[in-house]
This record gives sequence, structure tokens and C-alpha cells, in this order.
Amino acid sequence: MELRTLRYFVAVAEELHFGRAARRLHMSQPPLSRAIKLLEAGLGTALLRRSPAGVELTDAGRTLLHEARALLDHADRIRAKVARTTLTVGVLGDHGAARIAREFRRRHPGVEIVVREADLTDPTCGLRSHQVDVALTRGPFDRTGLRTRVLRADPVGAVLRADDPLAARERITTADLDDRDWFQFPEGTDEAWQGYWNGGRPRRGPVVRGVQECVQTVLWNGSVGLAPLGHDLGSGLRVVPLDDMAPSPVVVAWREDDPLTRAFVEAATQIVCTDTA
Repeated sequence: MELRTLRYFVAVAEELHFGRAARRLHMSQPPLSRAIKLLEAGLGTALLRRSPAGVELTDAGRTLLHEARALLDHADRIRAKVARTTLTVGVLGDHGAARIAREFRRRHPGVEIVVREADLTDPTCGLRSHQVDVALTRGPFDRTGLRTRVLRADPVGAVLRADDPLAARERITTADLDDRDWFQFPEGTDEAWQGYWNGGRPRRGPVVRGVQECVQTVLWNGSVGLAPLGHDLGSGLRVVPLDDMAPSPVVVAWREDDPLTRAFVEAATQIVCTDTA
């Protein structure tokens, strides 16, 4: 039973007329009739009742029509994935994106990459809303329905103004910051993500969406937030290591395991693991 024969059958079953189905398929009627007869012979049952006025489906024909539509739709989706030449990548932070992009282009020079830079309100970078195919981001966040691979884990610290009394310390804990305002994300932001960047407990403070808003809030208001160690946030700020915070994982996340997405995941894994080796 070939996909082409199933397409022939679906056309006849939907048109209920061999002539109209042949025109729809851009072929002549005799080979179409022969293909359907061979299909019926192969299945050992009649699919159509023929008459001068046209055809009607038998019970077996109605069953096959339902199943054939689903099968053909699935086949079309597979073909589209395999033939796809554009990949949309969501990015939150850098995480070695330049080297990943260079390696991916080397392996797949004919693929166009569309980049969507996410803000701090969506750690999946648009995966759940189907805006991207794959995301290079960091956790933690709700991974329900997503495939993920942890590339590395970064220790985090408190972002403080350089003249803050705590900024002179080598290390602090979240308890040292309990009396401070903390960054907040807009309502509806992933709870696991919000909870982590609030040090594991409810906090109060200004609502921000992007990294620069966080930086300016610290500089102007003395608010506090968290950031991975080693990031240059500009003059006037210091990131002090936190002893009681678990590292934040750098993650590549995706929904569907098609060849192009899998190729990106493998390139990201190789580059990041090489960088951290």
C-alpha cells in the first residue's frame, strides 16, 4: 500500500467520482481506476460501489478514508520537517551562541537561522507559543511537554551596587538580603523561574523584563537580584557569590525531535561541553 495509491483513493472518496478525482490529480481516468482496483484486491475487500452516477463508499471505504487522511497528514508533516531549511532559535543570554552558530553553519551551510532574543519573562524563549523551534536558555523552568538537555551549570551571585556594604564581602547568603527589594517578573511568568531568581521564597520589589532594566534598577534604587557569576554587568555593580543558591543550568530546549532541531542540539552540546572541558 503506497502513499501515492492512498492519495488516489482519498481523491476518489472525497469527489465520489472517478472523472473529477482524475482531474484533481492531473491524470487520466484509466490508470486511476486500475490503481483503486489493485488497492481493493490487495486489501481483499471492496472500498467503493460504482454506478453510472458515480461512486459511494462501503463501510470498509469509510474506515480507510479516515485512516488514510491521518496517515497522509502525518507523512506530509514528516516530509516538511525533513525538507525544512529554516530554523528559528530562541536565545536568552549568550551561552556561547556565537561559537554554536559558527559550528552549525559549518555543518549545515544551506540552513537559514532566524534568531529571536527573549526577555526575562519567558525562559522557554517562545517554545510553548510555537514562536521558535529550539531555545538556548537557562533554567530552572517548567519543562512539561518539552525536551531539554543541560549543557552546564553556572553558580550565581547577588547583583549589588558597588557602594553597597555587602558588596565588599567575598560571599554572602540570601538571608543577608531578606530586608531588600528584589527584582520581580510580570504576572504569569513561569513559577519555577520566578521562584529561583527570588532566592526560593516570595519577595517584593520592582517589576522588570530585561537585563538592562535589572541593571538600572540596582544602580538607581539599590534593589537586588541574582545573576550568573562571571558576567560583566558594567561599572558601578558587583556580583557577590551566594553560598546557599544552587547553580543555574544552561539548557538547550526543544519541542519536536526533527532532524534539523536535533542537529542544532548536537552542535550546541559539542561546543558548550568543549568550552567547559
